[in-house]
Amino acid sequence: MATGRGDGGSSEAGLRNDRGVASVVEAMSVSAAEEPRGLAKTVLADTAEFAIESVECQCGRREWSPPEPATRYGIVFVRQGCFHRRLNGRESFVDPTVVYFERPDDEQQIAHPGGGDSCTALYLSETLLSSVWGGEPGLPDEPLPTEPATDLQHRLLLVLTASSDGAVADAVVAAATAVLARAAPKRVAAGRPATALARRRFVAEARELLVENPAATVIELARHAAVSPHHLSRVFKAETGETVSRYRNRLRVRLALERIAEGEACLARLAADLGFADQAHLARVVGNELGMPPSAVRRRLRA
Repeated sequence: MATGRGDGGSSEAGLRNDRGVASVVEAMSVSAAEEPRGLAKTVLADTAEFAIESVECQCGRREWSPPEPATRYGIVFVRQGCFHRRLNGRESFVDPTVVYFERPDDEQQIAHPGGGDSCTALYLSETLLSSVWGGEPGLPDEPLPTEPATDLQHRLLLVLTASSDGAVADAVVAAATAVLARAAPKRVAAGRPATALARRRFVAEARELLVENPAATVIELARHAAVSPHHLSRVFKAETGETVSRYRNRLRVRLALERIAEGEACLARLAADLGFADQAHLARVVGNELGMPPSAVRRRLRA
């Protein structure tokens, strides 16, 4: 499977602020003697900093595909199936036990031993990748074995793509960092603040921004505090005892309580103002925190 097929433009041009789900299906006729190659892409998330695509390739046995240039920085997880990949003339075998990488201007070719495959492609903007990869964009040359914890993070990322809140960005940073730390731990560690005082200060800055904008993602918080998203996530938990996502939800529930107590009648508007995906998302988070839905909270406060 070549995830880069059909992706035009630069790495930044391919990442937009629009969210949504779209499918693109391609069929390549290889010859009368071969089966057609079907490539289906579903865009699960698409922001200025990252994009996530599910790619399904239903392919028959075939020889090497034509050279295909990559246009973005991508981390590709294989969910099922296998194939041979030739990157800039160097061959590797790819299956669900490894993750591989795409970089702008790399040329790849794919050959399937039979059947098809399913993959998740995580594309990162140059800015986000630089913040994780020691200050400049880059990715490893060779596929890397994955650990069970990384595979679980990949699956959790797929689950979270149904949400439009900051948890998706948190999961993107966690998945990318888990993979890249195996390849170059010193590069990934390069952005850690040097002193305890510096760590306390940038956590305080992140909390301040969350109060102003409860929907802020870990990527936005890290940019505000001038630190990498990975290190913000780690130090935030060390300083507060909670992940950014957990803290964000606690804060939003407190802000929701204040608005409800002040007489807010429209829960849909409240959900939008506080950065929830929708009213159902608000109800779920409030229910988890307080043991009752917002409607019951409103009745209790008005009793």
